[in-house]
Amino acid sequence: MSIYAGKVIYGQNQIKILHYSNHYSAMASKFPLTRVFSALAIASCMLIGNAAPMMAQGFDIFSGVTESNRLRYRLDFDGVPRRRDRYRLQIGRTKLPISVSQLTLAYPETFDGQLDTDRIVLEVEGNEVAIDEIRWDDVNLELSIYPEEPIAANSRVEVILSNVRNPRNPGFYYVNALVLPTGDIPLQRYVGTWVIGIGLN
Repeated sequence: MSIYAGKVIYGQNQIKILHYSNHYSAMASKFPLTRVFSALAIASCMLIGNAAPMMAQGFDIFSGVTESNRLRYRLDFDGVPRRRDRYRLQIGRTKLPISVSQLTLAYPETFDGQLDTDRIVLEVEGNEVAIDEIRWDDVNLELSIYPEEPIAANSRVEVILSNVRNPRNPGFYYVNALVLPTGDIPLQRYVGTWVIGIGLN
């Protein structure tokens, strides 16, 4: 991890933590530079220190993903790098205003973990539903789930991925949720992003 120009860098992901404005420049002219830099360093440490507990609850205020597009999630075994874990990826009712026949998880190239397609469960409104097919495309970095019956509009959905091998490097991994609506013009729609934190505890 390195810090520069108000950003924390985890691999290829950038999480903005500070934004310097003219207000800070004016303050710098009134105080010794050593005091200004010390204050900024302390503020940075406070922000970084608070990031991990928030991620444990499925939120990340430094991700760059707007609040309306952030999706909730939980890691049952704390997201320890290279360890086995269970991911609970949630999609709220308001994110599915229409019925859908397919759910796709698009993950970044930096995610070098392993998925177990035999240990995937799809729940709708808290009840497990039958899955017709699961396709893991490790070339295009997509995991697609096809339920036997379309998921009704305004349903609460949770994808449970068990026996996942976490990636080796700590940091944030952006996983996009895409759905395929039922109807005459099937076109995938983006519904949100899980900003998954690994190795933050």
